Amino acid sequence: MATLRFQALKEFLEKKPVEVKLPSTKVSDYYGKLVFNEDVMKRFLSKDIYSAVLEAMKSGEPIDRKIANSVAAGMKAWAMENGATHYTHWFQPLTDGTAEKHDGFIDYGQDGEIIEDFSGKLLAQQEPDASSFPSGGIRQTFEARGYTAWDVSSPAFIVGTTLCVPTVFISYTGEALDYKTPLLRAIAAVDKAAVDVCQYFDKNVSKVTANLGWEQEYFLVDLSLYHARPDLMLTGRTLMGHTSAKNQQLEDHYFASIPERVYRFMMELEVESHKLGIPVKTRHNEVAPNQFELAPIYEEANLANDHNQLVMDVMKRLATQHGFAVLLHEKPFKGVNGSGKHNNWSLTTDTGVNLFSPGKNPKSNMQFLTFLVNTITAVYKNQNLLRAAILNASNTHRLGANEAPPAIVSTFLGTQLSAMLDNIVEKVSDQKMTPEEKTNLKLGIGRIPEILLDNTDRNRTSPFAFTGNRFEFRAVGSSANCAAAMTVLNASVATQLREFKVEVDALIEKGVKKDEAIFQILRKLILESKAIHFDGDGYSDAWKAEAAKRGLSNITSVPESIHKYTAPHSKKVLVEGGILTEKELEARVEVELEKYVKKVQIEARVLGDLAINHIVPTAVAYQNILIDNVKGLKDIFGDKDYQELAGDRLNLIREISGHVTFIKNKVEEMVNARKVANKLEDMSEKAFAYEQKVFPMFDEIRYHIDKLELIVDNEMWPLPKYRELLFMR
Repeated sequence: MATLRFQALKEFLEKKPVEVKLPSTKVSDYYGKLVFNEDVMKRFLSKDIYSAVLEAMKSGEPIDRKIANSVAAGMKAWAMENGATHYTHWFQPLTDGTAEKHDGFIDYGQDGEIIEDFSGKLLAQQEPDASSFPSGGIRQTFEARGYTAWDVSSPAFIVGTTLCVPTVFISYTGEALDYKTPLLRAIAAVDKAAVDVCQYFDKNVSKVTANLGWEQEYFLVDLSLYHARPDLMLTGRTLMGHTSAKNQQLEDHYFASIPERVYRFMMELEVESHKLGIPVKTRHNEVAPNQFELAPIYEEANLANDHNQLVMDVMKRLATQHGFAVLLHEKPFKGVNGSGKHNNWSLTTDTGVNLFSPGKNPKSNMQFLTFLVNTITAVYKNQNLLRAAILNASNTHRLGANEAPPAIVSTFLGTQLSAMLDNIVEKVSDQKMTPEEKTNLKLGIGRIPEILLDNTDRNRTSPFAFTGNRFEFRAVGSSANCAAAMTVLNASVATQLREFKVEVDALIEKGVKKDEAIFQILRKLILESKAIHFDGDGYSDAWKAEAAKRGLSNITSVPESIHKYTAPHSKKVLVEGGILTEKELEARVEVELEKYVKKVQIEARVLGDLAINHIVPTAVAYQNILIDNVKGLKDIFGDKDYQELAGDRLNLIREISGHVTFIKNKVEEMVNARKVANKLEDMSEKAFAYEQKVFPMFDEIRYHIDKLELIVDNEMWPLPKYRELLFMR
């Protein structure tokens, strides 16, 4: 195996940067070139059909089948003009990836001749095999039928020679089997609830849009070295490997000059993203060696999520062409920063107002405070649900590891906003306000700066931080589908806004003036959610103790966190809120538990295989060299002197024996624990068994392997080391 490692190093050293042919025109000339957007629709659809599609996109209502035929004809003509020969329904099953089945436009005509065809029926709906995707028991092998249905709100696009139509994915009996369906429901729910609350302040508001701006962190490693690391290939992370003497401690990689090979990859990634209408804007080196970040301008949440899923796929394909492998795992390397996917979330009205931006007068500022306080309250009430949406087998390695938010959910506001909320609590009483109180309060509200971007510091340790005109959900993992977190967040805020309106309306019915009623409920919510406010160091032990006193949960167990999906308040948000049915919710819990089991199971098998078939034989081979050396010393110097001369080698032989014995025994113990867990039929019991009985052995085995890496001859070590993976570009 040493040959494979050094062959990989040789291939790396011989690599040359890939030549990238950039468009000779400015970005705006080719942006969205491969997207069936509004400009394209104007060219390929009649005015009536074009208007009907826009109305469907705005309302969220399905398109009539006759209209779909016309859209399909125009879409096919445009796609073929751009070299497309196939089409596919592009959907997001519960696998954390995307799925597609390509069909050619080829068909028989009326006279048996070959023609190109793409009907409204094919555009609107298709039938993939639903039993082969995770369903949590909704679909069995003998119940294969499922449906993909066109999501009109997300435009079709072309990848290679295939027209891709974004769709939802549901079972034959109508249950959602994907991430997109509940996200669309949650977006609709927060739209309705937010509009109802906006009516207190502006009767012209008829729609509220949830926006998302994701920041995608990732690692790049040389493809040759990647192929020489079975653990990276099969699990996405290194299950062994001693820390490099130099990693990120000098902080010299963050925002540093981008390496040439990486720069060429980034340039091509941006061009291809822009052609697909993905508004990527930012690129830079991240904290850890060989870690980078890509970020776009914000978009409507559903479209932004589609674009994030698409860009991850584009990254993987282009990276291979540039001789890289993209690592999207949250913690591919021990001892250096992991990767997240910060979700920047906001709400905007169709009147052009960002509901998280203070306005120029007390009325608009009161609207800002209303949505700010209700969002914070939603986070407080649903902290366990929000954590369940982001804590999984891979993200659990990253959260709280000194580069990511902790498992304790808290909100950061900054000193100015925190003081303002305290001021409201002090000034607003439960009783009717005096004219003087109203005047003082409105004067205070009216002084909120319109732009808060520079009036609050940034807190990298806060899972949910207010950053000026939006909230940043920092705890989302780099490999995740943003829809899981965005579904829960939008649904939670929608539920809270509905409850807020009920309470305010109840006071108004009792004769309380509208402004006064709003202030009274806001005061109550500020007091109720005060425990979730924290502007300090989320990594500190003091915060853990303080959070416990405040009654905040600190769940680090993945199976325990997943079960919070079905807690009473979670069901109130998701089931009563119309986001998921009871059956769909229970199925998702089953799917998430099963994914956790399978990921830990795969890691255990890979670790055991590498330990016994790669590491132990290498260590024994090196030990045999030492033994032969000691024997030679004995032959030359005799019994009297060789022990003194060979003492260090004898100690090494003993040390290697100790590590090898421990590894073999612990791997056998891990295998037996896995067999016991596999016999458990209940998925919840199996998940806890893997977490409590199997997973803890990983670090124990790794410790002894990493010690051997420091002892065994470098030329004999079978796997590329951290210093090679992280510093060879």
